[in-house]
Parts: sequence; structure tokens; C-alpha cells
Amino acid sequence: MSMILSDANISHPRKVAIIGPECTGKTELSHRLAAYFKTEWVPEYARQYLNKLNRPYERSDLTKIAHGQVRMEDEWARDANKVLICDTNLTVIKVWSEFKYGECDPEIILVMKGRHYDLLLVTDIDIPWEDDPQREHPDKREHFRDVYIKEAQESGVPFAIITGTREQRLKKAVEEIEKILSGS
Repeated sequence: MSMILSDANISHPRKVAIIGPECTGKTELSHRLAAYFKTEWVPEYARQYLNKLNRPYERSDLTKIAHGQVRMEDEWARDANKVLICDTNLTVIKVWSEFKYGECDPEIILVMKGRHYDLLLVTDIDIPWEDDPQREHPDKREHFRDVYIKEAQESGVPFAIITGTREQRLKKAVEEIEKILSGS
């Protein structure tokens, strides 16, 4: 199984990836932004994959999840209206792999470098934790927030930290997306 190494030759709308620690409202924000902009949003492939897995996940599963994530992103981009909202990207898989296994599959890193995003939205930890069987570290949210901010800073992609109530988050995210759509 091979991943598309680069999306540079794929005709696509502006792409926004939402990254951040577990349970910080990424999926809800993705859904609401897609509704606001009347466009597509790419769900987190890891959820689907892990729901079907009948064992604890392993390091090699993260590469398979990365394959699924980029495949979905490229497929959904075809039907997007001006902007594609991604409920995660390979940065999340990289961060998780480095935390859990001390390293990330070089293939994931290679593919990450070839993917293009116009904006990263980093969700903050000011939303209460909700238990979920796929969430693992409620005590490490601050650590992960800091890691995601650092990843966003190092990416060279414009980014914004999304904080506040759900309505404040939506308003801030819409403003940031409208900036990239207008070219300002």
C-alpha cells in the first residue's frame, strides 16, 4: 500500500487542518465550519480504523491510519466548495507516534512534507474533557497543546490558536478562514 507522497499536482481548494490535543473540539469545529462554508470536511480516519480493530493498536497501525487519512483528504477535496476542512492531518499522527513510541515512521514524515495546507487551526484545552474509549491522556492535554503549537510554528503554514466557548471558537475560525479565502 502506498500513499500519495505529494498533493501538489492535485487540483484542490484551500485546505484547513484542525490539530490539537484529544478532546478539544476538533470534530465539532470541523463539522460546524463545513456547514458554515457549505463545503466538505474530512473526518478523522483513525476513529474509523480503531473502531474496527479488535486488538490494541500498534505502531504499524499509525502508518495505515496515515494512508487512510491522506486518501480521504484527496477524495473529499474533489467535492469541496472553495475550502476543505480537515479534522486532523498527519501532524497529529506524528505527534502521537513520537509520544507513544518515541519515533515516527519515516514514510509518514516524508508524506507530511509533501502535503500542502493553507491554514492550521490549533484547538486549545479550554473545553472540558469528555471520556471516550479512544482517548488516552486527560492529564497530558497541556503538554500536547504546547507540542501542537510548536509543530504549527515550525510548519511555516499560517496558524491560529482557537480558544473560548464553542461560539467564540467558530467565530475565530471563520475569521481566519475568510482571511485565506480573500487572500489577505
